[in-house]
Amino acid sequence: MIPKETAQAIIETARIDEVVGEFVSLKKRGVNQIGLCPFHNEKTPSFNVNTAKNIFKCFGCGKGGDAVTFLMEHEHFTYPEALRYLAKKYGIPIQEQEQTPEMIQQMNEREGLFNVTEFAKNYFVDLLNNNDNGRAIGLSYFRERGFTPVTIEKFQLGYCLDEWENFSKTAITKGYNVDYLVKSGLSVRKDDGTLFDRFKGRMMFPIHNLSGRTIGFGGRTLITDKAKAAKYINSPESDIYSKSKVLYGLYFSKTAIVQQDACLLVEGYTDVISLHQAGVENVVATSGTALTTDQIKLIARYTKNIVMIYDSDDAGVKASTRGLDMILKEGLNVRIVMLPKGQDPDSFARSNSSTEVRKFIEENAIDFIRFKANLLLKEAAGDPIKKASLLKDIVNIIAIIPDEISRSVYTTECSRILDFPETVLISEINKILRTNFKKQFTDSSASSAAANIDLVETPVPSVEQPIDINEQIAAVEREIIRLLVNYHQSEIFITDAEGVQTTEKVNLAHYIFNVISNDELTFENPLYDLIFQMFSGSVEMENIPSLHHHENENIKQLAIDLMTFPHNISENWQDKGVVIKKEQDENKLSQIVWECLLVFHLYKLEKKIDEQREKLKTEINQENVLISMAKLKEHLDLRVKISNLLGRVVTK
Repeated sequence: MIPKETAQAIIETARIDEVVGEFVSLKKRGVNQIGLCPFHNEKTPSFNVNTAKNIFKCFGCGKGGDAVTFLMEHEHFTYPEALRYLAKKYGIPIQEQEQTPEMIQQMNEREGLFNVTEFAKNYFVDLLNNNDNGRAIGLSYFRERGFTPVTIEKFQLGYCLDEWENFSKTAITKGYNVDYLVKSGLSVRKDDGTLFDRFKGRMMFPIHNLSGRTIGFGGRTLITDKAKAAKYINSPESDIYSKSKVLYGLYFSKTAIVQQDACLLVEGYTDVISLHQAGVENVVATSGTALTTDQIKLIARYTKNIVMIYDSDDAGVKASTRGLDMILKEGLNVRIVMLPKGQDPDSFARSNSSTEVRKFIEENAIDFIRFKANLLLKEAAGDPIKKASLLKDIVNIIAIIPDEISRSVYTTECSRILDFPETVLISEINKILRTNFKKQFTDSSASSAAANIDLVETPVPSVEQPIDINEQIAAVEREIIRLLVNYHQSEIFITDAEGVQTTEKVNLAHYIFNVISNDELTFENPLYDLIFQMFSGSVEMENIPSLHHHENENIKQLAIDLMTFPHNISENWQDKGVVIKKEQDENKLSQIVWECLLVFHLYKLEKKIDEQREKLKTEINQENVLISMAKLKEHLDLRVKISNLLGRVVTK
């Protein structure tokens, strides 16, 4: 584990412009730098890098954060992976905290597996390019498939010699642990304890994790007799490779998937490679296995849109329908593309230009309703029993969709295409939903004790959480927090009771806390109140929190939003003799803070006045009526006084 002190040192050392600049072309604009956002498509730059505050913010899609956040979003690193990346970049040594023997053993084993698979990848690549048999068999095969040297190098393709023990013996000679060779699946242990090579005589396709490390392999044989050898075999499950949680090519495709907001899903290794070579890079493969929920969730980290591309034969049709329900259940959008007869993604990409491939996908991608409807019209023509069966199939799939609006749209579309009453479809879908709800309720009731335990923990409130408060109060509360986040260390002039700015100075944060405490004002937005309390406790200790580096994502994102501005004042105005007072100016900042706190107090009074008036409408006790009227008069008098200070005209 990385100690907190080290993590903080890494975060403080990392320069946001240097980190982002490795992935985004930035241009100087005022005190900041701008560029095209890497997280969404745009033609006009809205991606802002603030070097002074060491944060980034896109005013188009809303993403923002520090260097660690950027790497986690862009490269999809975990938090520790992002820290290690930055530590390596800036030469910061990491001394991991002491771990238990079990943790050390597990970490050592994982690292051992990573090391042996990395060695194997390099070994197979070397054989492909520098061994006579490797060039004659492996390299010739890849070239016959039309793969260029650049493509072969990019995907780190290799070859395992057609010898029983060549790889295993070489790895042992190099000092690699026999147990790791077996656990990784590269070597197979026989009953007598000797080893043989699992991928003997096969073309090698390395499989990578999201950070690019080799975790397993797919191997293809040239033997055509299926009885003698399977066409493809994969590495077995291990501590670093889980077939159901990996998508081939995602390491190479993730950036393109995010940029194009769509993921093309195919079956095999060569499908991915050929499409990449054709310039279509937002593609991944299930590696010949059935699509899993974990794989769908992996795609969902990058996009909500999946396009399944399969052959037009019966096997392709079945393959395309297998994962539909799982994709829709996870709330993703799915379309299907059926290729021309006799074509698969590999052959289609090799026989058409990049433009033609993209055009075909765009013009032939249809949603699952149309796809299923086409099957229905084809298979059930004139057969009412088959039509009823396929209609039920479509209705069951629509009922899986979690979003109510999407369900409604698909239901209407299904009714229109199949010329079937929408009311009947809605009725059937509602029956399924009620049945599923009852089942879910029954299942959850059976484990209610565990459910109650989960409910004990109260999460930090989200900035997006709907709160029933006056919009004006919400706005001024946000403004107060913005002032604290940006200027808590600034000195401001005190304004007296008559609204005259004095020459006496005070710390901004102390001033805000004193006014809010003395006036007994409270924040109604729980997230703002939480941040206010964090600052309140820190001011006394002179240890102001760095909210834009906070571990809680809601707090961090709010801080980023409050610290960044979409526009900068051009320095050209100064050259033209036009003096524009910036917010940081002591006099202007003092005025802003004073007015903001007065407005906050005024809006709180407005709410109290409304509450007292409502109370008077229902109060029948004479003594209570007099008390309420006295309080109401007190509030009204104070409202007039504050309004006069703000220059507002108000009547009681």
